Amino acid sequence: MSDATSTADPLTLAATAQPRHDWTLDEIEALFALPFNDLLFHAQRVHRAHFDSNAVQVSTLLSIKTGACPEDCKYCPQSGHYATGLGKEKLLEIEMVVEQARAAREAGASRFCMGAAWKSPREKDLTVVLEMVRRVKALGLETCMTLGMVDADQAGRLAEAGLDYYNHNLDTSPAYYGEIITTRTYADRLATLGHVREAGMKVCSGGILGMGEAPRDRAALLQQLVRLEPHPESVPINMLVKVPGTPLEHVEDLDPIEFIRAIAVARILMPTSHVRLSAGREQMNESTQALAFLSGANSIFYGERLLTTANPQAERDRALFTKLGLQHEQRRTCTDDDQVGASIEVDLARQAARQAATRVIELTYDASDA
Repeated sequence: MSDATSTADPLTLAATAQPRHDWTLDEIEALFALPFNDLLFHAQRVHRAHFDSNAVQVSTLLSIKTGACPEDCKYCPQSGHYATGLGKEKLLEIEMVVEQARAAREAGASRFCMGAAWKSPREKDLTVVLEMVRRVKALGLETCMTLGMVDADQAGRLAEAGLDYYNHNLDTSPAYYGEIITTRTYADRLATLGHVREAGMKVCSGGILGMGEAPRDRAALLQQLVRLEPHPESVPINMLVKVPGTPLEHVEDLDPIEFIRAIAVARILMPTSHVRLSAGREQMNESTQALAFLSGANSIFYGERLLTTANPQAERDRALFTKLGLQHEQRRTCTDDDQVGASIEVDLARQAARQAATRVIELTYDASDA
């Protein structure tokens, strides 16, 4: 990349909409500092260059093993270090997981995510987890898991079982990380992501905002994510859910506008990634969620819970999607479920109608060259 490109103003960099891995911290902070309207405008341009602006990828998350985690993440109700009232539970039975996955598919989810409160999976548990992946995959769903740290062998076996995505968040910046977690290093997290990528799986990695970090930490977190090659296919941006009993219970709330800025900057920095509006949606009103979608978020978790914290109920989400004119992004896959096929046909018809409407609009205004 030429020096001229690397020193260009952030609006020029945003307009290119091409994936980069060499964003400097100053460049990222300059994006955060843009006037809010300009930032959202450019995030929208990038988003529309790569995605259907009204389609949202929908995932469902199930906790397959809850509580008594040995990690000391200060935000987490599952940590065994804090008295949050959450009891230790055993690994769920395979049939129960498959039943939940089937229900998620029927509710419109295209990806089923499974999370276990482990520092790293044990061999006897991994054997069960691999069968879960195979069975859920057979339903025609994309599969995702978060099991803590995995080595190269474990990542390879998960990939062989058909796991599509592995989630392992960086949480925050390298500089602020020690304020949040001491039982696992930043290098440990990056190593796990490396093993996942080498095994051929897709990466799901993001962070949590509102943990008392400085604005520069939010920029530095995104810088770490864009340095990954390729960029994570899925980037969850979480708003801290303050859980009683955790050390972050009384941390000051993050301004929602600053949260939206982070969504928009993530969209610009990682133009081809799904940016997920993740934990914290239960505390967000419809206007904040609408701004998040406008700023480039195009993925959510669907259902009543995110592992152990509340999530907007499915009916509320459906009502919001209707109000905003959003639809589920469909995964084109063969399945014996006729309802899924019918849903795809309906969505294709809606897409054709939108395209026809867009052609009418383009007679008077070409947004791609604005």
